[in-house]
Amino acid sequence: MDEKELKDALTALKTELEGKSKKEVQAEIKAFEDKYKDTIKKEEFKSLFDAEVIAITEDFETKLKLVQDHADKLDVKMQSTAVAKKNVDPIKEMIVEGYDKISLVVKNKNVYLESKLVGNMTLGANLTGDQPRSYSDTVATLPNQILNFSSLIGAINIGNGTYTFPRRTTAEFTSGTTFRAQTEGSDKDQMDVDVSMIDVNTDFIAGYSVYSRKMANNLPFLESFLPGELRRSYWDAENSIFNTVLLTAATASAVITGNYIERLISEIATLEGSNWGTDGIVLTPADYWTIMVTEKSTGAGYGLPGVVSQDGGQLRINGIPIYRANWLAANKYYVGNWNQVKKVVTEGLSLQFSTEDEDNFRKNNITARIEAQVGLAVHRPDAMIYGDFTSTS
Repeated sequence: MDEKELKDALTALKTELEGKSKKEVQAEIKAFEDKYKDTIKKEEFKSLFDAEVIAITEDFETKLKLVQDHADKLDVKMQSTAVAKKNVDPIKEMIVEGYDKISLVVKNKNVYLESKLVGNMTLGANLTGDQPRSYSDTVATLPNQILNFSSLIGAINIGNGTYTFPRRTTAEFTSGTTFRAQTEGSDKDQMDVDVSMIDVNTDFIAGYSVYSRKMANNLPFLESFLPGELRRSYWDAENSIFNTVLLTAATASAVITGNYIERLISEIATLEGSNWGTDGIVLTPADYWTIMVTEKSTGAGYGLPGVVSQDGGQLRINGIPIYRANWLAANKYYVGNWNQVKKVVTEGLSLQFSTEDEDNFRKNNITARIEAQVGLAVHRPDAMIYGDFTSTS
């Protein structure tokens, strides 16, 4: 490298230093010195390099001092009167805050300082993005039904898909409907009884949900929330299915008169007339509370003979409990001996999770499945009465 080439390189360096800070200027000079150290070490070029560096540095310091002197003068001027200080303080703050930018002002370069009016801070004016939140891990979900059908009855577990039981149907006697007193020397009465074999097939009541692993990882409440939702939906389905089976099998009511409580008492009397004891009455919550406000007579207060509220508010008729169920239709009710109704279970309720269902493995999904193989056995349809409070014929 000759003297002309070194001068050209130093001129280019000076141009590159325009607009840079003091620290950046020092770094650029050091980098230039390292790059051309072999040339600068030569005696004939060293003095040229030192002179140019001094000139560049002095030029930078001179410009920096001019800006500082201007800021000092402006500061003195702003402090001359209280009013001037009050009005110009924001400008002073802009200059102080933008000092680094102002110090870099060179020819053909502009620096813009933005002034912000001072005011009360609000979320809308001063916050970018969302405010901090507090999250709950408990989902506000729907309640379970007040009463599940299976809570009223016992269960029979079987090892296959069909439960078969014998049901006594009719009986014939030699004469009449029962045995008679034997006349000495005559034949005793003979009886034969008919029996029917009744089949109850069990079927799956089942459902499932599919959700992504990312959803499971990002929503910590899903692990406890989803199983509860699946169970609630299963019980809703079982209640509805069992209710349909029972109302089809039960004996239709013949009661067409009386208020609610009088009709239920009539149903109890009908069952006892066939030697069936009544151990439970089921009706809707609306009908339950209608009974609670039934008047003896106008102005005589609430309640009818035989109706008491006891055991923590459990409504009873002569000791027979009345249960509320939302799986019954409006105005419908059951009065009966619930020991004659059984839940038949081939496979009990189970909840399982799998990542191997269909394309779950490829899509990073999880399948949650709930199911049970069950059926309903109504051993004695004549032990259950299905009625309607609005029936008049």
